[in-house]
Amino acid sequence: QKYLCSSCNNVLKKALQTLCGHRYCSACLSWIVRNNKNAICQKCKEEDPSTLSEESLLAEERAFGDAAINKEISELKVRCVTLGCSWSGIMKNFEEHQSLCEYALIPCHTGCGHVVMRKKLADHLENGCVNNMTMCQKCKKSLSSSEYQVRTFLCFKLGLCINNCSAPLINGDGCYFSEVGCSFKGSKEKIKEHEKTAVGAHMLLLLQHIRQLKASLFNATKAANSFIPQSELRRNENKLHVFENIVAVLNKEVETSNLEIAAFRRQSELDQNLIRGLELKIAELHRCLTQKDAGLSTLHKSLLFSEQASYDGVFLWKITDVGRKLQDSVTGRTVSLYSPAFYTAKYGYKVCLRVYLNGDGTGKGTHMSLFFVVMKGDYDALLPWPFKHKVTFMLLDQNNREHIIDAFRPDLTSASFQRPVNEMNVASGCPMFLPLSKLQSPKYAYVKEDTLFLKCIIETN
Repeated sequence: QKYLCSSCNNVLKKALQTLCGHRYCSACLSWIVRNNKNAICQKCKEEDPSTLSEESLLAEERAFGDAAINKEISELKVRCVTLGCSWSGIMKNFEEHQSLCEYALIPCHTGCGHVVMRKKLADHLENGCVNNMTMCQKCKKSLSSSEYQVRTFLCFKLGLCINNCSAPLINGDGCYFSEVGCSFKGSKEKIKEHEKTAVGAHMLLLLQHIRQLKASLFNATKAANSFIPQSELRRNENKLHVFENIVAVLNKEVETSNLEIAAFRRQSELDQNLIRGLELKIAELHRCLTQKDAGLSTLHKSLLFSEQASYDGVFLWKITDVGRKLQDSVTGRTVSLYSPAFYTAKYGYKVCLRVYLNGDGTGKGTHMSLFFVVMKGDYDALLPWPFKHKVTFMLLDQNNREHIIDAFRPDLTSASFQRPVNEMNVASGCPMFLPLSKLQSPKYAYVKEDTLFLKCIIETN
């Protein structure tokens, strides 16, 4: 589910994460913002419309590229679902496969209206495409692309038509080169495929036929020149000349095709090298951006900590969006909240608060629970242990009438107040700090404008 766009519900493309924590395709978010004034995150609406906040407002400048999820998606194992195709691989190679899949249905580019498999497009163009027909200038007959190329080659390049132009160009069961010894027979489609793949064999047959013609002409001329009519000799010479021209043109065509193929391969290699180079540059830029994002995040956290840090044992914690956070605590989405760290003195104990808005332990579901946490600090080696200072909790009435106050002295035998081994000790405090009914009562102003204030005072004398 985490790989799906919150708008189109397809696999994320160039994933962006919004301030409310949901993900959108880059194009989807752009479209939503462009077509909706003050667009609201649809996922936030679906989850709980009553907890919508400013973070649910969508804007491209308020979203950031989710490099981690994009990397995970690029490595997902996928397969092509086009009928007949057996390709499988990873997501980052799928777009390339889509552009090459032989079984994909594509529209004919001539605009004839037909949709065909990619691997059958060439056959469609040669045999079935009404927009790919050419008229023979001699007989005014509409011919397919392959028929027209053969007729042009034999009729116009050589000045000779081996068949009458008014007769069908393909006889239906035999190869064009049957006259010089090719024995292949079959359907129109098989004959066309054969003629494409047997150019070299046909050239050898032509050369062999020409040699036989030369030999027979030479022998006939030598043996009985006086008995052969001049018209017959001229016909033989003309026929020989025609076949020599055919071979010359075939050689030239094959040579040109080979040169074009070689040039195409060279260009393809250059293009592939260029693409690989660009991919490496993009990967390097992506890595640099990821590092800078991480650095900015660290700086942001440091700045936030510096702004909120206290060094005199007195800490005031402002909690906003109380309604949504209380609902998250009820549903189990976010059970508790930690305050920023603060200190008993500049080089003193490092501590923080932990609140369960829907209660914890004996107060679960009925009270707000508030706890004190001793954290691992930079100067612990110089401080006396266990921690033994009195701790006072306050929930401030924002009308300054009835603050909730509770205090305790540390249990010196509890692991919660020994020198920390991990980042923080087990929290200790007041599981039944305040009944939820009183927290939400309109008689008091503990929550005002969806905000509450908790204060902690540590006796440092």
